[in-house]
Amino acid sequence: MTRLAVLEVDSAYLTEYKSFLKEGVEQALKKEPGVLTIYPMSEVSRPTHFTILEVYASKAAYELHLKTPHFLKYKNGTLHMVKSLQLVNVNPLTPQFTINQKRKK
Repeated sequence: MTRLAVLEVDSAYLTEYKSFLKEGVEQALKKEPGVLTIYPMSEVSRPTHFTILEVYASKAAYELHLKTPHFLKYKNGTLHMVKSLQLVNVNPLTPQFTINQKRKK
């Protein structure tokens, strides 16, 4: 399952949001084998606009991710920071090529 999360963050919370995001991504990659990639990016010309590439081994892995303590901490901690959020399911055109993210033990 592959998805893009496209969001805008209130500029007053940008630094705090990035901290929540970094911690959540690190924990997901460390603790969840079903999370294959979470790759957050911000736009150069609009640093409050983010696109996060999320790749899960399956829909079940994604659903499990939504229940983890680190995701819930991120979600609940950033609700007031996010001005807009769009979740877009996508089909990879070259699924044989992957982003190889190193996992911290």
